[in-house]
Amino acid sequence: MPQTSRADARKNRDLLLAAAREAVAEHGTDASLRDIARRAGVGIGTLYRHFPTRETLLEALLNANFDALRARADSLLTAPAPGDALMTWLGELAAGSATYQGLPESIMNALADEGSGLHASCAQMRVAGGWLLERAQQAGSVRPDVTVSEVIALVLGLAWAAERSVEPSDLAARLLSTAMYGLADRGPVM
Repeated sequence: MPQTSRADARKNRDLLLAAAREAVAEHGTDASLRDIARRAGVGIGTLYRHFPTRETLLEALLNANFDALRARADSLLTAPAPGDALMTWLGELAAGSATYQGLPESIMNALADEGSGLHASCAQMRVAGGWLLERAQQAGSVRPDVTVSEVIALVLGLAWAAERSVEPSDLAARLLSTAMYGLADRGPVM
């Protein structure tokens, strides 16, 4: 491929991602792909050449967020209070899930669908969260009978509820605090 073609392709990809950020911020993860192409000043065919599915476009938008969450989980693995480290990470997951309307549902769907373009990124994020959960369970901070999939589903459900609520903007944090109280290890589970 000639140098100018590659430069044009990179430019179009960057334009599409910038337009997608705007459109998804305004309309959520179901934003019109035609609108994204129009905003970028390219045809719909160009959008599909770069991003064959909505999921691949979302993955490109969210990859940096997921990478940051994975890195954050790694950095929290050495925190002195494993339960607090897990709570911090889950709070950041909830906040990140609120970036775009519909994102919590998209993440849950991607985790369940190995064919999804978002699956690999979401699965890696789940693994990183699993390390934090396991450490908190070993420290006795979190019940031993919960899985990382259950905890992530809980947090994404809370983020989903908060995004649809007319309650104060700190609702997600308050719901997460309540959920963490329920996850605390208080001895045998009934």
